[in-house]
Amino acid sequence: MTATQARRVPAGPTGPAMLRTLWQLARDRLALMRTAASYGDAVRLGPSFKTLYFFNHPDHAKHVLADNSQNYHKGVGLAQARRALGDGLLTSEGELWRKQRRVIQPAFQAKRIAAQAGVVVEEAARLVDRLREHRDGAPVDIVREMTGLTLGVLGRTLLDSDLSGHRSVGHDFEVMQDQAMFEMVTMGSVPTWLPLPHQLRFRRARRELQRVVDALVAERRARGEEGDDALSRLIVSTRQEPDPRVGRLRMRDELVTLLLAGHETTASTLGWTFHLLDRHPEIRERVRAEAVQVLGDRLPVHEDLARLRFTAQVINEAIRLYPPVWMLSRISQGPDEIGGYDVPAGVDVLICPYTLHRHPDFWDEPDRFDPDRFDPARSGGRPRYAYVPFGAGPRFCVGNHLGLMEATFVTAMVMRELRLTADPSYQVVPEPMLSLRIRGGLPMRVTAVSSATV
Repeated sequence: MTATQARRVPAGPTGPAMLRTLWQLARDRLALMRTAASYGDAVRLGPSFKTLYFFNHPDHAKHVLADNSQNYHKGVGLAQARRALGDGLLTSEGELWRKQRRVIQPAFQAKRIAAQAGVVVEEAARLVDRLREHRDGAPVDIVREMTGLTLGVLGRTLLDSDLSGHRSVGHDFEVMQDQAMFEMVTMGSVPTWLPLPHQLRFRRARRELQRVVDALVAERRARGEEGDDALSRLIVSTRQEPDPRVGRLRMRDELVTLLLAGHETTASTLGWTFHLLDRHPEIRERVRAEAVQVLGDRLPVHEDLARLRFTAQVINEAIRLYPPVWMLSRISQGPDEIGGYDVPAGVDVLICPYTLHRHPDFWDEPDRFDPDRFDPARSGGRPRYAYVPFGAGPRFCVGNHLGLMEATFVTAMVMRELRLTADPSYQVVPEPMLSLRIRGGLPMRVTAVSSATV
């Protein structure tokens, strides 16, 4: 038998089981991924209108995301989400994507992000003050608070702008994300001109975000400054467009994508982190003890990032269990072979960090919250691609350093001074949208930590 003949077609559900996967695709996407993983590391999901190839092994992730990434463009979901988000860095392909990446990359250089640590700390201190105002009172929605925080950080660090005057931005991004997910689930089959309620909300949100983008650009041009932040770089880049209308649309698409991806993922990470710390008080106390030991009563500086080791492990473990980017979808441009399986051209290939991060071959007790698994003494032999919270290869998330710094400092500063507690009966449900967020928010009561134990 030749090597070609030895290749296999992945197994997968058939008959009634296949019908259940169709229901899950629309109603419970995480359950669909868990169902797929139960069939093995390579699974073919083949409803009549779409064929999906699900791969759940580190070697598979490495091949698709890095080794042969040129054969895989953005697939099911993001290809359709382009109708909602436009051609920003998240959805674009080919030369346009490479151009956008070249424009935006310098704003995320390590030295520049390190220099923004003071801004992150200032915004985190304001968050702590806001939360302190709620102590011993009614519960506060921590997810909403984290969204406000991350938008503030993003505005100041990447746009050199104050977004506090644009209070509707957070809601508008939520509407945009809902529309993008609708486009994914319906495979872009519903005309955007239909006056459905959610599409009318989407149009209003898109108009409002265009207004915000125009205001930010006008403000920057009025200042007459061209710095090294992302907004300045985008202004210079889009100015080169021969058609001003095209330049305006590019500016909207790229800024909307930057703002959405830049704040939503970190807000989700922080929401899940505070939820997990609430459910594991012994780990919460270790985080607090480290914050007290490293920081005392002062504000953090960038050098403290390396000293907050356990807090960083907590963030990594929260991202392992609830990766903000829970799905990486690609579409094969040409035929390929992955792990001995034939992959035809034109099929959607799924790499799911949510299931890969819970693969029992690479993670002991994979459903358990255990930050110590990221201690270097325990993680040395783990395959690199068993953990891909920021993707991999050319499309590796450009903002990972800023997001991790923000999450680490915010967690340490909040835990040092406050205790966030949810009602034990409150049901926390993952909602897999563009990011893996907590459905309906996370109401938590705020109490001050006794100064006698600080």
